[in-house]
Formats: sequence, C-alpha cells, structure tokens
Amino acid sequence: MNAVVIAVLLMIVLSLLRVHVVIALIMGALAGGVLGGLGFNGTVEVFTEGLGASANIALSYAVLGAFAVALSKTGLPQVLVDFSIKIIGKREEARSKTLPKVLIFLVIFFVSCMSQNLVPIHIAFIPILIPPILQVLNELTVDRRAVATIMTFGLKAPYMLLPFGFGAIFHGIVVDNIEANGMSASLTDMPYAMLLPTLGMMIGLIIAVFITYRKSRLYENKPLEAGAINEVKPSSYSTYSLLSASAAIVATVIVQVTSESMIIAGVAGLIVLVGSGSVHFKESDALLTEGMKMMAFIGFVMIAASGFAEVMRETGEIEQLVQASVSWMGDSKGLAAILMILIGLLITMGIGSSFATVPIIAALFVPMCAAMGFSPLATLSLIGTAGAIGDAGSPASDSTLGPTAGLNADGQHNHIWDTCVPTFIHFNIPLIIFGWIAAVTL
Repeated sequence: MNAVVIAVLLMIVLSLLRVHVVIALIMGALAGGVLGGLGFNGTVEVFTEGLGASANIALSYAVLGAFAVALSKTGLPQVLVDFSIKIIGKREEARSKTLPKVLIFLVIFFVSCMSQNLVPIHIAFIPILIPPILQVLNELTVDRRAVATIMTFGLKAPYMLLPFGFGAIFHGIVVDNIEANGMSASLTDMPYAMLLPTLGMMIGLIIAVFITYRKSRLYENKPLEAGAINEVKPSSYSTYSLLSASAAIVATVIVQVTSESMIIAGVAGLIVLVGSGSVHFKESDALLTEGMKMMAFIGFVMIAASGFAEVMRETGEIEQLVQASVSWMGDSKGLAAILMILIGLLITMGIGSSFATVPIIAALFVPMCAAMGFSPLATLSLIGTAGAIGDAGSPASDSTLGPTAGLNADGQHNHIWDTCVPTFIHFNIPLIIFGWIAAVTL
C-alpha cells in the first residue's frame, strides 16, 4: 500500500485513539518515511529539516496569543460577555429559549467569518471571545460541537469564496500554481469556481447546528485551566481602555495587510496597548508569557505537521498515488474528479494546511485536468476544493485547533471527538459532493 496512505491513516487512527496529535504526527511520519524508502535515520533527518517550515506560523500564533491576553486587560472580553448576557437575558427562564441560542450562534458566526476577510486576524479572536462566554453557553446547555462547527466554517468558507484578506492569499496561490503548470486562470473566476463547494459547507453547517447538535448537552461550570484568557480579565474597563483596544485592533489589521506578517502585526498591536498605558509595562512580561503558553499547543502541532509533510513529499509517494489513480480513471471525468478530490482530502488531512496542499496537488492535477478536457473554471474548482477539503477535520489544522483551544479552556471539549470528527463529517462530505458537481458542470 502507498506509504502516504499508510502514514495519514496511522496518524488519524492514533488521534482517534486519543494519542496526542503531535505524537500521532511523529509516528505517522516515521511509518511513512520508512515504508517510502527513506530508512529510519533518513526519515528522522528529513522530518527534522521540515520542522522549520512552520516556525513562522508557530511564532505568529504565539505573538497573537500574547496580543489576545494583553487585549483582555483593556476589558474587551468583559464587554463581549456583557453583550452576550444582554442577548440571552438575565432570567433563567429566558436562557432556556431557542432565540438566545440562535443569537449567540450568530455572534460567533459573524465574528468567525470576519476574522478571515474583513478583519483578517484569523484565530486570534478565539481566546478573546470564547473562554469568557463558556459559562453562558453552559447555562444555555449548548452543545459545544455546534459551536466548533460554526467557528471552523467561519475559518474556512470565507477564504474559499471571498477574494479579501486570507481569501486573497488562497485565491492567489490557486491561480498562480495553475498558471505555473501550464493552464490559464483568472483571479476573478475563483469566487464562481468556489461558490458550489462553499454552498455545500453552508448546508453542512445548517445540518450540524439545527439537526445533529440541536439537543441540549450538559457541562459543569468549572474554572478555566491555566493560560485561559479569563484568568487575566480586568476588574473594570473604561471608555479609554476600550478605545485603546480598538486602536490596537486597527493597528494590527493595517500592519498585517501592509506587511503580510502576523508576527509584525501582533507586535504592532502590543506596542499600541503598552504605549497607551492600557497594559502596564511592568506587567507585560508575565502577560505575554501567559499568552504564548495559551497558543503553544497549536504552534507545536503546526511544527510537527510541517515535518510530517516534508517526509511525505520526500518519499515521492504522493506522485505515485496520483499516477496509480490515473489508471483507475480511464476516460471518465466524473471518476477523475472524485478521485482528485479524495486525494486532496488525504494529503490535506495529513499536512493540516490548505495553503500548503495546493502547490503539491497543482503540479500533479493540472496536467491531468488539461488532458481530460476540464475547463479552466472546473480546474479552479477542483484544485481549490481538493486543497481546502481536509482543512476541516484534520487534527493538525488551525481551523480545528483554534476552536478547540477556546472551547476546551475548562477541560470539557475533546479535540478529536468534539471538533475534528464533527467538522469532518459536516464539511468534508458536502465538499466532496458539491466539489464534484462543480467540477463536472462548470
């Protein structure tokens, strides 16, 4: 059996058995490398060399975590909590109604979506918004798996569809790689190409929130674990502190858009907060360390995922997987489309990054699409869907790690069973179906 298939399946099985995802990634990489002909020492060497590929991402998350903790000192999380309380009402009988739950879901939905395009701060909003309202969610008996699917949708669908913020980066990667492999493509066509796949995700979200996880689920009101944002909340807030928080967010967004660096953007936000006096300089060291601890889990998973991805590429088995699939396709465009999407799912599940998957699959799929007569629009849809599909449900994806970091602040939300499995079922299955429809009809 193909070494990449074995490595990814081993990683997934170990994760489902509640083996820590970092260990699962390491074990999967070792198995894939040895079976792929690299040998044990060679696999270790390649894995080690690949770790540095995500150092920038890991540091970005650490800085954003520090920024989130510092931002909490301004009182912004408390404002969000107060807003949530006003939405659901202060009476117990009010909290049992369906409408307050829907309103809370809408708040989380819009904030999640805006984090990709309008205010491109990605997962940095999660430690600010989610831990402080966990008790509110508990009193509403909300199933946190529904909230996880809402956030994962917001972290994925907007960049797939809309050409702004992270969407502009994703669309550019897809178009550039298609053109680099010999087919003409246009950025203006990407929203049309990704419309049907995104619609499939929306249907999956509706099913998850209003059918699968509609029933109440009971949680205990436990204190937040060490490093949770709520542990550093201020006793009060003022108009000035909230204005400082707003200025810091604006500075972060502007710097990120202009520099295309989350690290520099996070540092800019921190400078504004410390310079305004909202965060005292003598407290900054402890606060920043606490924030980095909070995001360390995500950073280490992303680093391990980079080593895993490098081993998979070095084996050369990804190309063999595609070539073997070609012999199964024959002249059937429908079969070719479904196999390409499934291969993309397998690769992205292991790597954990849509953005990193696209360059890998484009070099293999674009010539195949051209030979089989797929239109440029259909090819855009295929590459975009195959690249994005495994981001939801992957244990190593920030689209699942981010929601888990917020919802598990009190230790009652499992990364695999409460985030990865629900998002895999409700998003990847619709993406397969609607991505295939787009590929054969466009």
